[in-house]
Amino acid sequence: MDISPWLQWVVAILLLTGSLFALVGSIGLWKLPDFFMRLHGPTKATTLGVGALVIGSMLFFSAQREGISFHEVLITAFLFLTAPVSANLLAKAAMQQRLKRIERTRGEPWKQ
Repeated sequence: MDISPWLQWVVAILLLTGSLFALVGSIGLWKLPDFFMRLHGPTKATTLGVGALVIGSMLFFSAQREGISFHEVLITAFLFLTAPVSANLLAKAAMQQRLKRIERTRGEPWKQ
């Protein structure tokens, strides 16, 4: 089966955008100075990046077959549901442990 050129462009843009977001999230995880800042890299940018990659893959393989791939829909839903929950749990655990943070990190999470 031949895929239409406009769908190829959409898939290519989603793949490039997803790759860029995943790269930026990974660099943020590597370069940011403390845990609370590092938490944003994988939970925000990388989630959007992997989501765009999976959606691009879903569009491509759905166009080749006669329907949407149910596995990729489940992967996307699972990704967008679990990443914020795990980030919240990690942040709460870090606050409970009173992890060190640098002065630039805003807020006093353990002072109420």
